[in-house]
Amino acid sequence: MSAEHHDDACRLEALAELDILDTPRERAFDRLTGLCRKIFDVPMSTLTFIDGHRQWFKAADGMTEREGDRRPALCNLAIRQSEPLVIFDTHQDARLAGNVLVYGKPFIRFYAGAQLRISGTNVGTLCAMDTRPRVFGARDVEMLRDLAALAVDELMLRNLSLRDGLTGALSRRAFRSEGERLRALAERHRHPLTCALLDVDHFKSVNDNHGHAAGDLVLSKVVGACQNVLRASDVIGRLGGEEFGIILPHTSLDDAMAVLEKMRSAVADLSIESPSGPIRITASFGAVDLTPGQPFDAMLARADRAMYAAKNGGRNQVIAWVEAAPSIAPTLRRVFKAGQIAFNAGRSTFDCTVRALSETRRAGGDLDGRPSRAVQARD
Repeated sequence: MSAEHHDDACRLEALAELDILDTPRERAFDRLTGLCRKIFDVPMSTLTFIDGHRQWFKAADGMTEREGDRRPALCNLAIRQSEPLVIFDTHQDARLAGNVLVYGKPFIRFYAGAQLRISGTNVGTLCAMDTRPRVFGARDVEMLRDLAALAVDELMLRNLSLRDGLTGALSRRAFRSEGERLRALAERHRHPLTCALLDVDHFKSVNDNHGHAAGDLVLSKVVGACQNVLRASDVIGRLGGEEFGIILPHTSLDDAMAVLEKMRSAVADLSIESPSGPIRITASFGAVDLTPGQPFDAMLARADRAMYAAKNGGRNQVIAWVEAAPSIAPTLRRVFKAGQIAFNAGRSTFDCTVRALSETRRAGGDLDGRPSRAVQARD
């Protein structure tokens, strides 16, 4: 692997860990670009992240775009070096000859960008841009570097606020936000998506018999067992207590059932040591797939029903909740018009009857659906 490809791979991994791409605007980052614009008296400032093919703006002051092609991006040059990149006059830089962002909108003539470094990798930049050449001294560079450091601090605080402190899973709020984002993407691009809920069976007895410290350890081990099965693109979040949510993008319900069964088995295989002896646990899962037009919270509600069906059916199993198909009822319609059609200046006619022979309509089905396709543990 070339050094450039290695850098790209590390950056994409760091961006995935930050979970920042394609997220809504946030006031903290908007304030940083606004401050950058005011301090340096420039018309444009962006907080930019570079992924595999584009530059994406988490915040952009003085610009309306949210993303653009990575190849002509000046930030793409900045992330290749360790020190801030300053170009006083882009027309004098041979690297930018014919660059569409220099000789076309937004007509960047001056550029200064400080790297955003996460886990030893440059993931993006905080930059100041102008449509005319500028002087940018050492003091200005240091101020830009300090602003970029504030942006990195904000990114790290944001990441901490998204995580459950005990298990490392997403927080409830972050999970629901990510779920709605992934649901909208799946519906827009017509990709499958499965959501599931997991509840640790008899968790209260773990706390009662082994203590809350042991209970905390159990929850941490459960998440670890699940993450060993999940892909990097999958999502797990703690919704409260011993209940967790799972999102499997690009995964049909049938395929998800196999994944969830592996997770169920992995949890059941855990043997967790505690001062009062080893702890063995199981978990119940409820799964649903995407229903177009329904918000993510509606998916969670259906997954919750499936999970409780698994609980009521004996626990330690995976159950899918399937929407019942509406019934199809034929309807015959009566003749609604009869008569003659005249043509050839009225000298010729023929009789006609216009009727709708039949049509089909959707009759009300069981919209609440039903539990189906249980995967039960073998004895």
